[in-house]
Amino acid sequence: MTGLMAVLGDALAIYGGIMLAVWIRFFSGWVAFEEELPPLDIYWQGAGVATLIFVLIFAALGLYKRPQLGTFGDKIPRIARACLWSIGLAMILAFAIRTDPPFSRLATGIAFFTVMGLLTIERHILFKIEIALARRQQIRNQVTILGTGENAALLKDALENDPRLRSEVTAFLSIGDEPRDPRIPPEMVKGSLDDLQAHMQSGATNHIILSQMTISHPEMVDIIVKCERAMMTFHIVPDLFRILTSKVDIFNVDAVPLLGMGKWPLDYVGNRMLKRVEDIAGSLLGLILSGPLILVLALLVKRSSPGPAFYRQERCGESGKPFTIYKLRTMPVDAEEQSGPVWAREDDPRRTPIGAFMRKYNLDELPQFWNVLKGDMSLVGPRPERPHFVEQFKEDIGSYMWRHIYKPGMTGWAQVNGFRGNTSIEERIKHDLFYLENWSLAFDFKILVKTFIARENAY
Repeated sequence: MTGLMAVLGDALAIYGGIMLAVWIRFFSGWVAFEEELPPLDIYWQGAGVATLIFVLIFAALGLYKRPQLGTFGDKIPRIARACLWSIGLAMILAFAIRTDPPFSRLATGIAFFTVMGLLTIERHILFKIEIALARRQQIRNQVTILGTGENAALLKDALENDPRLRSEVTAFLSIGDEPRDPRIPPEMVKGSLDDLQAHMQSGATNHIILSQMTISHPEMVDIIVKCERAMMTFHIVPDLFRILTSKVDIFNVDAVPLLGMGKWPLDYVGNRMLKRVEDIAGSLLGLILSGPLILVLALLVKRSSPGPAFYRQERCGESGKPFTIYKLRTMPVDAEEQSGPVWAREDDPRRTPIGAFMRKYNLDELPQFWNVLKGDMSLVGPRPERPHFVEQFKEDIGSYMWRHIYKPGMTGWAQVNGFRGNTSIEERIKHDLFYLENWSLAFDFKILVKTFIARENAY
């Protein structure tokens, strides 16, 4: 039902977005137009064909599969990518047909933004409707989780926080001497792995999930065979690569299959070139727009305390190579003379009044547009860290150095989710690596938009 609603809603939003672009181009008066108006029937008909192209591409990219899990924000990059493909194909078709008069290139360009805007609104409404409908449906999956540790607790929360899964965790079975996570109620632990067969025969479950992979190979095979015989759904939470689970390659050496970490999007030269174009265009625009503001803030910094307006600091960049980062100074010049390198914290007494204001709104970062233009940084990426902390974390925290494989960014997925300053390094790494695994221009755009409203832990 919701799949059909998505198709019909998308079709209306796409057609409406294209015709809105035509109105903006020819009738709104916002764009200069002194020629004779083209016959509108070619745009009505063209919008219909383009709508069909959009819907077919959306279907090919899996945008009509149900349920569509995850947050609404997660879907925006996929919608943007589908729109780019659709607009591109529609433009090729339009110019291949060579109508008389030809379709307006400007109207076609405007259509990307109007269609994207209407689709975002329509999809958000549909997202809310799907959530509301799912809350009224009966539970379909009675889930038993094998394991009682952190993975099991996180899995329970994830399953029960999304009503579209129609799942309820009814029991846990402990594995070996794994400690019980405090978030798992003791009464929900219905025994151990030895009790799996009896638990399955009780009729209390129809879905088994193994939350950790520390069990032996024979035990794993035994669980799979039992689920297969009982025709019960079985899943595993992969823990082999921990964070890096979504990008794996399988290839064969003769008859032996090998599993390894696959390439990330920015391993491809074409994607790195696209990101560099994005960085150059964005940094030039950023410097032009923020130049007057940087000048005003620099004068205020000079008045607030003795010392230079700009602050230079060594950070670790791509492949761990050091570079000099530029910021507007937010503290006295001798702020770390006694303490050495320390994290900024909430209500940090070292900040000047203008420094506290700039940190709250990320304004002290504006000079880093110059770092981006130079090629030391990207607009979006893991935030660069000081060498002092890199040396500390690379020995203590697994996967930490993976975040240095590409250029650091002015903003990042961890920052817009509140993981900055004196917050969990482990969570910051998870978010940074998720970004690197799932990079796209649309994802960068999403992060840049969220940067303007992200205030959590900005101090």
